[in-house]
Amino acid sequence: MILFPAIDLKDGQCVRLLKGEMDKATVFNDSPAAQAASFAQAGCQWIHVVDLNGAFAGRPVNADAVDAILGAVEVPVQLGGGIRDHGGIDLWLAKGVRRVILGTVALRDPELVKEACRRHPGRIAVGIDARDGKVAVEGWAETSEITALDLALRFEDAGVAAIIHTDIDRDGLLSGPNVDATAALADRLTTPLIVSGGVSSLEDLLTVKAQCHRGIEGAISGRALYDGRIDLPAALSALA
Repeated sequence: MILFPAIDLKDGQCVRLLKGEMDKATVFNDSPAAQAASFAQAGCQWIHVVDLNGAFAGRPVNADAVDAILGAVEVPVQLGGGIRDHGGIDLWLAKGVRRVILGTVALRDPELVKEACRRHPGRIAVGIDARDGKVAVEGWAETSEITALDLALRFEDAGVAAIIHTDIDRDGLLSGPNVDATAALADRLTTPLIVSGGVSSLEDLLTVKAQCHRGIEGAISGRALYDGRIDLPAALSALA
């Protein structure tokens, strides 16, 4: 199972939000590149990066910080936030991002996502962020009437590398991930799933690992790594 350490970018800094609220941000590092290097040196296989400002603006905003991260590490980086057209997808993949995460555009323009998968096999992920089971978009500012399952099923045969399923109501709260919801989603899909939101302990990670046979590829963790609730080397060893 893969542990994806999260670097959320706001105004060029590494932050964590509570339930996706931009005015409830805690700054954990002024240097996202240094944070990424720290994760890589600890042995992480991937780094998960989100341009929070970009998610609200609908275009990349923290490009300099992302560039710095890409220059600081050799491990693969997956990037989401404000990437909503082929130009943005092509640009970041050319710059060295291993996997681009498409969220809002997956709901608004699913054909663009399918075309991106055809053009870039294995390098497109779909981010499905849900509040009470319904998909939220535009940096979680809007909640649709589409369920997470209905949206995921649209991409079953598209060649999506992974679906990142985030429970917004648990994000940043250290209350434990919604493993049941993600596992139930995985049962209906062939696309690998990644759990996000609420991971607070090694026990949470082991709970996710116990469901990997159902199609869960890994879990994303942010705040719990930054405040020391999860010892990163110990977690990587336990999950290997």
